[in-house]
Amino acid sequence: MGKKRERDLSWPPAPAALPWPVVDNHTHLESIPDVLPDGAPVPAVADLLAAARAVGVTRMVQVGCDLPAARWTDRAVLGHPELVGAVAIHPNEAPLHAGMLDVGPDGLVPAQAERHGVGLDEAIAEIAAIARGNDRIRAIGETGMDLFRTGDLGLAAQRESFRAHIALAKELGLALQIHDRDAHQEVLDILAADGAPERTVFHCFSGDAEMARLCAGQGWFLSFAGPVTFGANNELRAALRATPLAQVLVETDAPYLTPHPFRGRPNAPYLAALTMATIASVQDVPLEQACRAIDATSEQVYGPW
Repeated sequence: MGKKRERDLSWPPAPAALPWPVVDNHTHLESIPDVLPDGAPVPAVADLLAAARAVGVTRMVQVGCDLPAARWTDRAVLGHPELVGAVAIHPNEAPLHAGMLDVGPDGLVPAQAERHGVGLDEAIAEIAAIARGNDRIRAIGETGMDLFRTGDLGLAAQRESFRAHIALAKELGLALQIHDRDAHQEVLDILAADGAPERTVFHCFSGDAEMARLCAGQGWFLSFAGPVTFGANNELRAALRATPLAQVLVETDAPYLTPHPFRGRPNAPYLAALTMATIASVQDVPLEQACRAIDATSEQVYGPW
C-alpha cells in the first residue's frame, strides 16, 4: 500500500482582490490557533487583519460565543478598529452551563471550569454585561438551536438560552446572529412566538429556497459562508438565488468552513473574497455590484465601524 497522504493544513493562497471593500460579518479570530498543525506559528491578529485588508475584506464582526471568547472579543474590538463584536452563549454551550458541571480534583480542567463551571443564567448575565459596557459590541450571537448532537434535556436549555438572547438583543437594540443547525422549524417557531429583533441575521444560512423566501419576507438577513461554494450544495445556492441581494451578507465563520477549492484547510477573513465571487455569480450580478450591496447592508445591520 502507498504511503497515506498527509492532510494539507497550510494557509490557502490569497485570492484576487475585490473591486469594493466588504465586511466578513462572522469570524472567530480567537479560534484560529485551534485548527493549525502542532508547532505551526499562530498569526497575530494584526497579520490576519492585514491579509484580509489586502484583498478588500476591510472589516469584520468578531464573534465570541463562549465566556472566554466573549471576554477576548470584548478586548479585541477595542484594540483593532477593523473589528466590531458579537457575544453570546452558543447553543451547544448552553446545556453545559445549565448542567452546572462539578469542578473537583477529578473533574474539569481549569479551561473547562472557566467555561462551564457557572450556571446558564450567570453566563448570560456576563454576556449582557459585556454587551452593555462596550459600544463596539454590535450584535448578540451566535445563539439559536442546534439539534445535531443534542437530546431533549439539552434542547430545553437551548430554548431557554435562545429566548434570553433574543430578549437581550431587543433590550439593547442590537442585531441578533442566529445559529441554526438541523433546527429550522424550532428556530422559526421561537422567533414567531417571541418576536425577532429588528435586525436578525441567519449566520451561515443552511435552509432551502422556501425558507430563504420566508426569512426574507420577514425582513431578516441571510449570511452565506464557504458551504455555498461547495459543488454539491445546489440547494443552498438556490436559497441564495431566492434571497434579495439587499438582504445577503457574507462571512467566513473562520477558522471553519473554508471555501472551495481549499475545503479542510485553515480559514481566515481574507478568504471571504472567494465566497463573494460565488455570491455574485449565483445572484447574476457583477462582482462590484455585489460587494457594494453587501458593504451597505453590513453597515445597515451593524452600524459604522
